[in-house]
Amino acid sequence: MILENIKQVQKNIAEACLRVGRNPEEVTLIAVSKTKPVSDIQEALKSDILDYGENKVQELAEKYDCLPKNIRWHMIGHLQRNKVKYLVGKTCLIHSVDSVRLAEQIEKEFAKKDLTADVLIEVNMAKEESKFGITAGETEDLIRSISVFPHIRIRGLMTIAPYTDNPETNRVFFRNMKKLSVDISSKNIDNVSMDVLSMGMTGDYQVAVEEGATLVRVGTGIFGERNYNI
Repeated sequence: MILENIKQVQKNIAEACLRVGRNPEEVTLIAVSKTKPVSDIQEALKSDILDYGENKVQELAEKYDCLPKNIRWHMIGHLQRNKVKYLVGKTCLIHSVDSVRLAEQIEKEFAKKDLTADVLIEVNMAKEESKFGITAGETEDLIRSISVFPHIRIRGLMTIAPYTDNPETNRVFFRNMKKLSVDISSKNIDNVSMDVLSMGMTGDYQVAVEEGATLVRVGTGIFGERNYNI
């Protein structure tokens, strides 16, 4: 079932790209494996998916230790400063940087191993009180503050759109994220690129792709519903 789901999601991404004249190769599918067992990831690995997303540092680290090392792990959940050290050398991209203090900790821990952390700035485009992330208006200032850190490379932006039964209602947030990305790119800030736009989840990833997403984070659409009581 997992492999069938992956094929369907990939087909949907390709069709969304076709509708707006994009190359499907511009979009990377991240299989969000949070709360799911290692066996599910091993099944998914029979496909061509090598990008997996986790919300919790401990779970990412545990899965990293027992799965193939060619997996590209994405830290997509809220990141506490005291957990940063456990990600060094294990994650290919941290999606959820939303403060200078967190960036300072990332700089400190990655500098110890002389590694560079690729990060995205999390923007709360819908201004939901329940969500982490900064506002669109705060984004450039935060990026300029973080861009001076030698062991951090800002690759782009990430947002979590509101949960909705109608993905069209999130189109405006994705469109505004793309505009913000283009605007920041035009500033030519040193050590900053805007080639990554992480947006769209199981319920709305097709709309996100139509509006410029380069990374989509699909969990339920691949692995099925989660049991948070485990």
